[in-house]
Amino acid sequence: MGGEPFGTPKPEALMKQIIEIGSASGDLVLDSFLGSGTTAAVAQKMGRRYIGIEMGDHAETHCQPRLRKVVDGEQGGISEAVNWKGGGGFRYYRLGASVFDETGQIRPDIEFPVLAAHVWFSEVRSPWSVPATLSPVLGVHDGRAYALLYNGILGDKSVSGGNVLTRRTLTMIRDALPDGFAGPITVYGERSALSDASLLRDQITFKQTPYDVKARA
Repeated sequence: MGGEPFGTPKPEALMKQIIEIGSASGDLVLDSFLGSGTTAAVAQKMGRRYIGIEMGDHAETHCQPRLRKVVDGEQGGISEAVNWKGGGGFRYYRLGASVFDETGQIRPDIEFPVLAAHVWFSEVRSPWSVPATLSPVLGVHDGRAYALLYNGILGDKSVSGGNVLTRRTLTMIRDALPDGFAGPITVYGERSALSDASLLRDQITFKQTPYDVKARA
């Protein structure tokens, strides 16, 4: 069939009736096939929180522009009926590459930045910004540094090399820390060659990949 995509979107009045029947102000509305964004637009105007999921390019070409107009106070659809004057906002995210396979194991072909972003979010509950130059140090949060030894980030992919916490790799981690940092460090790696006493003395919390990398943290 021809015609412009979403040339006949769902009427906002219909979605208003459905949302009124199934929710109250402040409730969370989920549309896992967001399409042109009608559900999100109506939910915004009706004071609902919402999550919209869409795989197509129209998430960016249709949904985002439409919701920006809603936030700015557009007067189409149900706007007059609900006295919509604009306001609020929304967040738009792109789903990254999968960290885990269908069995819940870390994918063997995962790249360092993907795993690093997952580890960082699991630890500090905030998105990780990919730096211009990658290093084992992911960042510092609330006085604690986080580091990941994975996929030869230090240039050594040997079995007992750069993915293992040793005196050498610990020194390289410390060299990558911000100047003057002397706080505790959480290090993810394949294994640690340092004794428990050394880890305690150096304020190191070691977590082993893949076992301590959680699918749901």
